[in-house]
Amino acid sequence: NEVRGKQWYQRRVRGVRSLGTAAASVAYNDSNVPIRQTQLFINNEFVEAVSGKRHEVINPATGEFICDVAEADKEDVDIAVEAAQKAFAYGSPWRTMDASERGRLMYKWADAIERDIEYIAALETLDNGKPYSVAQAADIPLVVKTLRYFAGWADKVQGKVIPSDGSTMVYTRHEPVGVVGGITPWNFPLAMFAWKIAPILACGNTCVMKVAEQTPLTALYVAKLAKEVGFPEGVINVLSGYGPTAGGAIASHMNIEKVGFTGSTEVGKIIQEASAKSNLKRVTLELGGKSPNIIFDDCDLEQAVEAAHMGVFFNVGQCCCAGTRIYVQETLYEKFVQRMVEKAQKERILGDPFDPMTNHGPQIDGVQLNKILGLVDSGVKQGASLQTGGAQHGDKGFFMQPTVFADVQDHMDISTQEIFGPVMQISSFKDTDEVIERANNSNYGLAAAVFTKNVDRMYHISSALKAGNMWVNCYNVLVPQSPFGGYKESGFGRDLGEYALNHYTEVKCVTLAIPQKNS
Repeated sequence: NEVRGKQWYQRRVRGVRSLGTAAASVAYNDSNVPIRQTQLFINNEFVEAVSGKRHEVINPATGEFICDVAEADKEDVDIAVEAAQKAFAYGSPWRTMDASERGRLMYKWADAIERDIEYIAALETLDNGKPYSVAQAADIPLVVKTLRYFAGWADKVQGKVIPSDGSTMVYTRHEPVGVVGGITPWNFPLAMFAWKIAPILACGNTCVMKVAEQTPLTALYVAKLAKEVGFPEGVINVLSGYGPTAGGAIASHMNIEKVGFTGSTEVGKIIQEASAKSNLKRVTLELGGKSPNIIFDDCDLEQAVEAAHMGVFFNVGQCCCAGTRIYVQETLYEKFVQRMVEKAQKERILGDPFDPMTNHGPQIDGVQLNKILGLVDSGVKQGASLQTGGAQHGDKGFFMQPTVFADVQDHMDISTQEIFGPVMQISSFKDTDEVIERANNSNYGLAAAVFTKNVDRMYHISSALKAGNMWVNCYNVLVPQSPFGGYKESGFGRDLGEYALNHYTEVKCVTLAIPQKNS
């Protein structure tokens, strides 16, 4: 397992360069990616917003205008919900479709996305800023895998026959909840879209998806592909718009039965409140994190260094599960800090996301960049040791230098607040009991990791830490088969895996009177 884990990280780090030839063979750059869909997708048609409003989409690598996109508001949400309700009506083509056929449509959708992977990856790079090689090799393949995984579940969502007392027969049905709202973030635009919509469809629901206003282009394009492969009208509706307006309308809508949200803890609380004040719709929340990564002195040092580096700097730190609180046993501390500084300085290649050598793109926008810079400034003022980085990179776009802090104390803002940027915080610890207490001393509980060769310690730490995802001698290993979600203010509910299906069905118990029961 240790060898396999190390090999996995080595492949991941080399990924950008090994894909250089493939990436370079596609003649996309930030000036020639065609924008094909900029309207709302409602009832299998692209339409303008009722208000006629449109909002700008900006290239974070340059700060320049890409295009404008229709801006959904409450009226558009109402229209989309009505379409989704009609598609979910009893006796509709979607409701009467065989579950296996639902799965077949999802497989076809995945195939169409895979067919257009180069173009979709280019769109993702254009409005999100992540390196094209990463989008092509990681993000979009994860979308395809997620759809295929849940397509396989479509005809396996089933109830039970329950032995009952008396002359009755009792069985359960797992029925779709109805119209589901999905609100997705900008850090992994299409992957998060897939994480939400795949179990929604597999269970037979219809949906209204509100994608982040910064990064709407890929979701709108794959909506076109959904129509192409044969999804009925109204099953899938995709809106671009702002959180307080379009997102708020979904969260408070009386005819939406369930909302799945990925984003900040602050907004998650607003959505939970909106549910309580409207129709008590179900809510699942995948929220912020401040994940601890614990490095013991008996670890495989190369493996731990590689994992800790990727655990913070992958996707320029714009990961809810980023392992930014790194606790290193004091006997290894100085050496580990030195290695992390060297790696950040030598291996993060900032630049044009369409350049196959780039592995570190921009932050999403100026607001996020300024938030990061403000927290870095607080770290310096509160006494942490800034080892490298700490400033904006260049004068074009929203690039942030890879940043490493050492000698971080637990009370500092950089240790307690989610930075959502490429900022690593390293602290030392003495023993197991101390580090467990410190790691758990957080409002968040999304992920955690430990690096050690001691099997008893692996088990002890894994059991003791309050986190929904626990990695041992690895980091950021995410696959469609495994559930993902958090404890505490990191939210509740699970995306991915079989567990995700539970959020998108209602259990109905049916009791039949029968003339005579026989065993």
